[in-house]
Amino acid sequence: MMTADSLAQRLADRIQRLLGDGPFPQPGGWTHMGAVICDGSFHARCKYEATLRPRLLRLQAHWPDAVTVRGFQRRLASEDLAVAMDFNDSRKVATAHAITDVLAADGVDTRDDLHAWLDHEANRAALRGVKGVGPKSIDYIGNLVGRSQVAVDVHLRTFAADAGVPGLGYEQLRAVYEEAAALLGHERGGLEHAVWRYVSGAA
Repeated sequence: MMTADSLAQRLADRIQRLLGDGPFPQPGGWTHMGAVICDGSFHARCKYEATLRPRLLRLQAHWPDAVTVRGFQRRLASEDLAVAMDFNDSRKVATAHAITDVLAADGVDTRDDLHAWLDHEANRAALRGVKGVGPKSIDYIGNLVGRSQVAVDVHLRTFAADAGVPGLGYEQLRAVYEEAAALLGHERGGLEHAVWRYVSGAA
């Protein structure tokens, strides 16, 4: 059975062979909290560049006051998010409402607030209590506010499997990616995004 170190080296070798030496810049994310929450709520199983990103840009333009969580919450109280996003998925809309309520109840209002709030495991657990939010979503949201994390999705699992890294649990595979990033001297979030773009064909 391969050790975690050997799995990380195997993954690092494939990253370097296929993606080169970088640098791999971390995506900028959003400063508009309505966009952060909607990105985190709507992104799963969605063609991001073609479908979601244009809607998030439009949301920012049409709801400028939703730059804060409180501003977004006020909009949600009076307007239909499915209409604003032109995205008729009641489960994802409900997830966005629930995330907003969790953050607002704990006084999280800005990108910087959320960045710091996610340092605490109890807060991450509170988000896990929202239906539709798992560990990957929380790591993904962290990256949207400037944290450097590995959010393991189907693309990262495919890349790891092709590198000869067997099926691992979420936290185990995240740790292998984190160690591979350290071996290669890259930021975690930048390396994650480079792998995602490579597998998704966005590169």
